[in-house]
Amino acid sequence: MDEPTSRPLITPSQGIHLVMDKRFLKGSTAIMVPQTEDGRVLFAVPWHDRVLVGTTDTPIAEASLEPRPLASEIEFIIKHAARYMVEDPTPADILCVFAGIRPLVSSGEGKRTASISRDHHLEVSASGLVTIAGGKWTTYRKMAEDTVNQAALIAGLPEAHCRTGKLRIHGWLKNMDPRDPLVAYGSDAVRLRRIMDDQPAMGERLHARLPYCKAEVVWAVQNEMAQTLEDVLARRTRALVLDTAASMAMAETVAGIMADLMERDAAWVRRQTDEFQTLARGYLPA
Repeated sequence: MDEPTSRPLITPSQGIHLVMDKRFLKGSTAIMVPQTEDGRVLFAVPWHDRVLVGTTDTPIAEASLEPRPLASEIEFIIKHAARYMVEDPTPADILCVFAGIRPLVSSGEGKRTASISRDHHLEVSASGLVTIAGGKWTTYRKMAEDTVNQAALIAGLPEAHCRTGKLRIHGWLKNMDPRDPLVAYGSDAVRLRRIMDDQPAMGERLHARLPYCKAEVVWAVQNEMAQTLEDVLARRTRALVLDTAASMAMAETVAGIMADLMERDAAWVRRQTDEFQTLARGYLPA
């Protein structure tokens, strides 16, 4: 919009991950294979009592809101993971498969996406518009710092030191027990336990294969702005990606708890459950 003749900055690339039972990777050490036979990186990482295996690098024409793994990508990871894991995984062993899209900054030279830099890119147009492109989730703070510093320079604002480099995030707490099922909540874990103390039924697990309890649904609605079933099962907890089938099995129960808190009716519960089931089916191997 600022420069109609500007070239597209982004070349999208898809990568997928498989989630499997921890029996496929004994111990607590990750495996990193820097170069498979076609030059890609393969890793297997212990993660929340599961093992996370990835990844692929597949050029795609355009980004979509819900990217779906390709059968060829799943086959690639299973084939190569079998060489390094305790036992050979099969598609039936996949608890979840999910895809993400990398916003790679294009050089305009037609390179393979696997060889394009994952770094972010800042560009300032003639009008002074500051554009940031590329980068990745793990570098978001640095991306923000560079962008704000550039914008402040363009605007002629007084120079100021960035304060977020060592800023502790909400819930920060030293020496949490990694085996604590509420470890991800940090200092908020105390308040979650208070919910369970006041209402013992809220301490009940939502599914035998997942660590989440009813109190976490209450917390998500009352303190984390969860508005939909997908919010709770995909974003406030990791239920969807740790065990898709289990998340589908507990969906109606979670929707019922939310409905009571948010004063929604049975029709809302049905609609939310149906929508989540449709979404979740895309996280299971075909």
